[in-house]
This record gives sequence, C-alpha cells and structure tokens, in this order.
Amino acid sequence: MRNLIEFLVKYSSAFLFTFLCVISLVLLFSNGRYLPSIWFSSANGISSSVYGVSRGITGYFYLKEINEQLQQNNARLENEVLNLKNQIAEYRSVLSDSADFVPTEKRYGYVLATIINNSTQHARNYFTINKGSQDGIKAGMGVVNQNGVIGIVDVVGKKTSRVMSILNTNQHISARIKGTETVGSVVWKGSDPTIAYLEEVPKHAVTHIGDTVVSSGFSTSFPAELPIGVVMGKVRTVNENYYTLKVRLAGDIKKLSTVRVLTDNLKEEIDSIRGLSE
Repeated sequence: MRNLIEFLVKYSSAFLFTFLCVISLVLLFSNGRYLPSIWFSSANGISSSVYGVSRGITGYFYLKEINEQLQQNNARLENEVLNLKNQIAEYRSVLSDSADFVPTEKRYGYVLATIINNSTQHARNYFTINKGSQDGIKAGMGVVNQNGVIGIVDVVGKKTSRVMSILNTNQHISARIKGTETVGSVVWKGSDPTIAYLEEVPKHAVTHIGDTVVSSGFSTSFPAELPIGVVMGKVRTVNENYYTLKVRLAGDIKKLSTVRVLTDNLKEEIDSIRGLSE
C-alpha cells in the first residue's frame, strides 16, 4: 500500500496533466463546431490528395491501353474512308454505262503493328515491325501512320517484318500534287530527316508553296490521296523539261511507335497483270 501511495505521489504531475488534456479535448470536440470542422476538413483534404495521386498513377498505367484503342479506332475509320473513296471512284467510272452496277467488296484493309526498332541516321534507313507472314504481311505492302506514308514492307519473316523507310535513298514513292494531275516521284536525299523531294514535275505544271503532296494511287502499295508532305518551294535542276519540289514530310519518322500496314485485295491481281504487260 505504501509503495502505491509513493508511486501516485511521484507521478502525480503526469497524471494530472494527462487528465486535464483529456478533459480539454472532450470539452472542445463536444461543445465547439469550429475545431471539429477544421479537423475533418483537413482529413478530407489529405484523403482527396491521396486519392488524386492514386488515380494519376492508375491512369498512367492505362495510357498504353487507351492509346492502342484510339489507334485501332482511328485506323478503322481511315480504312472505311479509303474504301468509300474507292467505291465512289468505281461508281463514277461505270455508273453512266451500266445501271446494274454492283460495287465490289471492301478493297482495303490494315494490320496494326508496333515499331521494334527504327533508324533515321543512315542513307538507307529501315524499321522493323512486330508483325509478319503469320499476320498476313507481304513484301510490297505500304506502311502508314496517323500522319501519312512512311514506308513499304521490304522483307517478311514469320513474326516480324522489315520496312524500307521513306528516309531511304533507294525508296521512290509515286505521288502527285493534291487536286491536280501533276505527278512525280518522292525521294529522300539522305540529309534532313524532315525533308524529301518531289522529282520529275513537268515544267508546265503550276504549283505553289503550301500545296499538299499525296500518294498518286498508281502503285498497289498505297491507295490515292494519302498525305506525304507539303511543298516548300522549287529546286533548280539541269533537266529542261522537269523540275523538283522541296517537300516537308508530314510526320516525324524519328517518333514512330504504332503503324498500319495496308492490305489490298486486288494487289496480287493488279501486279500480275502489270507483270504480263511489261
């Protein structure tokens, strides 16, 4: 008993302090509204911040999936536009001759692919995609992204394929000035990765800075009207019958990530007919 009394006396100050603190807190939170509101507001603010950070982190990990979905939707819509343009052209060419014209099935399709590696610093550049013969990829198929033409499939493996980039001095892409019949060949000179040249433009052709260069449709690699670049000006040439146009390419080839390989249901038939006529 004596030890208990000595213990209470020894720590009486601490007990008294604790007791008074408890009484003070009870009085504050039971009779006042201001401090409890601050407490709960602060707690709510902290929890909101935590939830905000959590949503940000979760959203970041979903970005890849969202981007792939957007690429799929964009590719599907552009593919539908290509097929509609093809059907319109068919109607225009034969509707006046036949009232019983039946349009063909959709001519163009696509295979969505991801870039595995890409080069832009050489004279002859290529990039590799993660799709091959098992996915329906064949040599000669055109490759585009959301900005326009970027290359043609060169070598095909089972699961991967090599694409000859538009930034390749051996690459020649049939093109024309949009809205005109002016046709030429787009080539890259091996220096600036953003600049190419439209060669073999007839001297009599009227062109302007800002004109859009698009695919001509004369090749089975690309349908007509796909963007390639914008005219920056004329370049002097030694040929008296033709001149060359400097073209700013539509897309940044260095930043390639997701691309589309174009499929053409008539490609093999057209190529075989062309082979017989040559």
